[in-house]
Amino acid sequence: MVTKVYIVYYSMYGHVEKLAEEIKKGAASVEGVEAKLWQVPETLPDEVLGKMSAPPKSDVPIITPGELAEADGFVFGFPTRFGMMAAQFKAFLDATGGLWRTQQLAGKPAGIFYSTGSQGGGQETTALTAITQLVHHGMIFVPIGYTFGAGMFEMEKVKGGSPYGAGTYAGDGSRQPSELELEQAFHQGKYIATITKKLQGAA
Repeated sequence: MVTKVYIVYYSMYGHVEKLAEEIKKGAASVEGVEAKLWQVPETLPDEVLGKMSAPPKSDVPIITPGELAEADGFVFGFPTRFGMMAAQFKAFLDATGGLWRTQQLAGKPAGIFYSTGSQGGGQETTALTAITQLVHHGMIFVPIGYTFGAGMFEMEKVKGGSPYGAGTYAGDGSRQPSELELEQAFHQGKYIATITKKLQGAA
């Protein structure tokens, strides 16, 4: 039996996408797990994205709401906008009403990862406010807690993430995810994939 884990994200400048790639590697490292990357649709016109100096999107496929039903577990990622998920991801979730009516996602585990501009920019609130989306779908929120071990207590280096999930700091956009942040993302993917597999086996 194959366990399908979908890593679904929105990334404007690439920071979230880098975390997503590591989360996929972590999930795929679990035997019997098939991990797949998906982007949510962009809502801003190219003209606006150009003015924001946003790079072109990668060739990762764009997901439709109905395709969520195919997965056994999820890791959702997005940058923060004033302490909450970016509107592009919220717009995608707003289109999942059909899945909500039939509760097709109920009982499926889901984790959250994110990128913020600063240390007080929403490393916890972005995930915390996103949990409501999972609740209405009946999904099971899977935080990483402190399972990442010593890396959770790093104080000498700037490090994103929290017990809610993996994270990174983008700063003014020039900072890229650090090695430790990428290791935490890999851990999150492996951790959630393991739990998804266990839940699927117990069904």
